[in-house]
Amino acid sequence: MAGPVQSSGAAKSGRASGLTSAADESEVGHRLRRVRLARRRTLRDVATHAGISEGFLSQIERGRANASIATLRRIANVVGVSMGELFHPDDESQPTVLRALDRPVLSFGTFGRKWLLTQAPDRELDAFIAEFEPGGSTGPEPYTHGDSEELLIVLRGRVSFQLGAQLFDLGPEDSMVYRSSIPHRLVESGGERAVILWVTTPPSF
Repeated sequence: MAGPVQSSGAAKSGRASGLTSAADESEVGHRLRRVRLARRRTLRDVATHAGISEGFLSQIERGRANASIATLRRIANVVGVSMGELFHPDDESQPTVLRALDRPVLSFGTFGRKWLLTQAPDRELDAFIAEFEPGGSTGPEPYTHGDSEELLIVLRGRVSFQLGAQLFDLGPEDSMVYRSSIPHRLVESGGERAVILWVTTPPSF
């Protein structure tokens, strides 16, 4: 039997106290799934670490089961997002601005560093800028990550790019598209700082 119809004020009050509508639950589930896939985590892996069954997690993601706040919090912790990001995400129709001074910097390979440009966990792509000092590289050995489509663009300097058994000499504004599952390695080759832009879809780092 259908329950009483709430006024808009009552609905807002209910949501404020932690209750959500069926539409809200469904969207949270879909958002969880996008985040999980972006993190390249399996249903079984996330469910095991969250202390629930794989079938229950699948139902949550499809909006067919309601989870307690405690359960959602455990799932969110496993996939690395906050509860706020699950229930109050940024409007995806609006542009996301990341100021250059706010970009987190990480060490990368040898004599290199990188800045991630796409911070939202459920994006369909990753993009980052990397800088390599003279002689710098992505590391001593070729590496792989997932099986994504990857775009490399040289913004400054010259680099030698190894892809499988092939070697490419790339200069400013040269670009390449390849699969991230093919072993690859980049080395600065021009004797000056090189700046590279990488775009990967779906995210696989």
